Amino acid sequence: MKILSLLNKPTSGSLEINGEEVGENQSAFRRQIGVVSHQTFLYNHLTAFENLAFYGRMYEVPRLRERISQVMEEVGLQYVLGDPVRTFSRGMQQRLAIARAILHSPAALFLDEPYTGLDQHAVEILNQVLLGLQNQQRTVILVTHNFDQGLNLCDQAVIMVKGQLAHQAGREEFMARDFKQVYLRCVEGS
Repeated sequence: MKILSLLNKPTSGSLEINGEEVGENQSAFRRQIGVVSHQTFLYNHLTAFENLAFYGRMYEVPRLRERISQVMEEVGLQYVLGDPVRTFSRGMQQRLAIARAILHSPAALFLDEPYTGLDQHAVEILNQVLLGLQNQQRTVILVTHNFDQGLNLCDQAVIMVKGQLAHQAGREEFMARDFKQVYLRCVEGS
C-alpha cells in the first residue's frame, strides 16, 4: 500500500500508474491518487473547512468552496464545517479524512482500514461514497480485515501473506464463506 500510494519507493521493480512509469518526479502522479490510512493526517487546531481548503489549494482544486461543500455532504459532515477537528470523534475524523482523500477527484483511491472508528451510519456513508467512485470507474484499493465489507464492495479480492500475493479472485469466483476458507488455507500454509 505504501508503494502504491507513493509513500515508499520499491526496492526492486517499477511502478506504473495509467501505463506510465513513476520515476523520480512523483508530484504529477500524487495528484492522481487519494489516500486514507490509519493516521488521519488532519490538523486538529483547524476547522474541517480549513483542513479541506489547505489540501484543496495544494491540489489546485477548481471551485474549491463548492467542492468542499459537496464532499462534506457526501460524508455527512456538512453540519460541522466550521468546527475544529479536535472536537470531532474518531469516526468523524475518519470521515473528514475520506472527504480530504476524494476532494481532488483522484483517479485512484487507497484505503487502509477505512472503517476504523465508524459507527453503522458512517459505515453506510462510506459504502455509498465507495460505490459512487466505482460508478465513476475510479480505481479503489481497500485493505480490510472485515471480509463482509470488503467482499460486498469489490470486483477483485487479493490475499496477501507476509507481503506476498497468496491468492487473487474475481467477484464471480468467490462467495464470502468460500473466500474465508481460502484465506485460512493461505494464512495457515505460510
